Amino acid sequence: MHGEPALPADFEHFPYANPAAPQGGMITYGLPGTFNSVNPFIIQGDGVRGLNDLEVGMNVFEPLMARSFDEPFTLYPLLAETVETDEERTFVEFQINPKARFSDGEPVRPEDVIFTFDLLAEKANPRYKRVRDKIAKMEKVGDRGVRFTLDPELSDRELPLIVAMTPVLPEHAIDRENFDKSTLEPITGTGPYILTEVRPGERITLTKNPDYWGKDIPAKRGFDNYDRIRIVYFRDETARFESFKKGEIDVQIEQSPFANSDPARWARRYDFPRATSGDVQKSTFESALPSGMRGVVFNTRRPPFDNPKLRRAIVNLFDFDWINRNMFDNAYTRIGSYFDNSVLDSQATPADEAEKTLLQPFEDQIVPQIMAGEWTPPASDGTGRDRNFVRNAMNLFKEAGYKLEGRQLVGPNGNPLAFELMINGSEGEMIALAWQKTLALLGVRLNLRKVDTAQYFERRKRFDYDAIIHFYSSSLSPGQEQIGRWSSEAAEAEGSFNFAGAKDPAIDAMIEAMLGAKIEEDFQTAVRAYDRVLLSGFYVIPFYYMSEQRVAHDADLAYPDYTPIYGFQLPTWWWQSAAKSGD
Repeated sequence: MHGEPALPADFEHFPYANPAAPQGGMITYGLPGTFNSVNPFIIQGDGVRGLNDLEVGMNVFEPLMARSFDEPFTLYPLLAETVETDEERTFVEFQINPKARFSDGEPVRPEDVIFTFDLLAEKANPRYKRVRDKIAKMEKVGDRGVRFTLDPELSDRELPLIVAMTPVLPEHAIDRENFDKSTLEPITGTGPYILTEVRPGERITLTKNPDYWGKDIPAKRGFDNYDRIRIVYFRDETARFESFKKGEIDVQIEQSPFANSDPARWARRYDFPRATSGDVQKSTFESALPSGMRGVVFNTRRPPFDNPKLRRAIVNLFDFDWINRNMFDNAYTRIGSYFDNSVLDSQATPADEAEKTLLQPFEDQIVPQIMAGEWTPPASDGTGRDRNFVRNAMNLFKEAGYKLEGRQLVGPNGNPLAFELMINGSEGEMIALAWQKTLALLGVRLNLRKVDTAQYFERRKRFDYDAIIHFYSSSLSPGQEQIGRWSSEAAEAEGSFNFAGAKDPAIDAMIEAMLGAKIEEDFQTAVRAYDRVLLSGFYVIPFYYMSEQRVAHDADLAYPDYTPIYGFQLPTWWWQSAAKSGD
């Protein structure tokens, strides 16, 4: 995205993969949720995870280029053998590797690439259409080339990388007319595994393709070391942990960009027989990733959260210090930025002149303390009885037009302040109950709505909630994914990740500046300015983060000695013993 790739054109493998890793055996993962469709690209139904997933690998579907997780945002050849673009990135052209094949043996053609972009734009999640709309022309070049000419009015410098990361589907094996319908019929891909078993809502099994075309591609050496991958789906985190304790799944991710469990479990609940006998190992990893933003997300499409002053007041009535002390043994650090713990964090740094120039048209909506790098989430003394903490929040409620009448906080319309927090099963329930008690100190009624996973995702897709708990993962190269999370165009697009319903020209302008940055310095400036805009909108109550990644796993699983900047990578792990690898 910026600068030069870290690896030379003739690199042999990624530094965090072991090309000599033993092969064989079956790995069983447990993932949250359920599914009733094996098409992961569309909105209809609950799409299966694990076919093309950052957590467990590009198992079935592959893009033109593969991402290195040891660089902020750099891609290397996969289906594409070469890539070409100009300094302004007005086009990008790929030459497809002549060895590239779909799992049915058919070659990957330029026509398949063009077909995929049109298909996904027409039939799949709206994010694919947003990409296609920025492409002025797609054309075949020679026998194996495909060239994308980008729309100069709509595209940005990240677009060639997004194009390169889009999975390629086979024109000859796709029912285009019905592609947008839920299905349990496996879709043909180019990846190392084929979907061979489907138990709807319960599990899937992937079997390695013995004729996989890409096993010697540098970006794939040391990956995909199992003969089979089984993925079991759990509606409840407790059930998943119990399954791990029994040895029914092999990996339990406790802390990562994809999971965040109770740290007390890591400290105290690994006393079950498989752990005490040594059959389970606890491994920790360090990453250089930003914290991301985990917390309560307000749906600003609905009152009362369409009032930013009210949102700020409620943010100030979340007692993190009591929760951290009494529930988590003070294991966590409070999040103060969408990019905390990184160079992109705006929290402790005043806006410089470059940032001020970017923010000048919107300076009235940036909280002065946030502009000055002096804002932090409100802190209490951790006792649960901090009167100053409650008093400060009450002052902000007054600014928002609310007042205490008896034991209720009443708004300008005369109605008591009450709202509902929708939670996925028991996930976040203990935090929500603690917050409920704190809100009650000022007469705010919080109702908890527990729903099962299927209902949760369906309602979230339709933005049918007052507030939810969500984690926005982050990287060192935030880009087009921010459009789907925070842009005005995504606010009313069903299935988008703009859960807050944010529609703010300042957000749109900062995303545009971020995507248009040509050098690292300008990019970091734009991200910090973007961070200040999001923080000033008080769309989320910040929770907490832990920089350490924690994974419990079968003790016979091994992983490379080197950990990349993005942390552990499950697709590079392997079984050590012949007994396991020969399963």
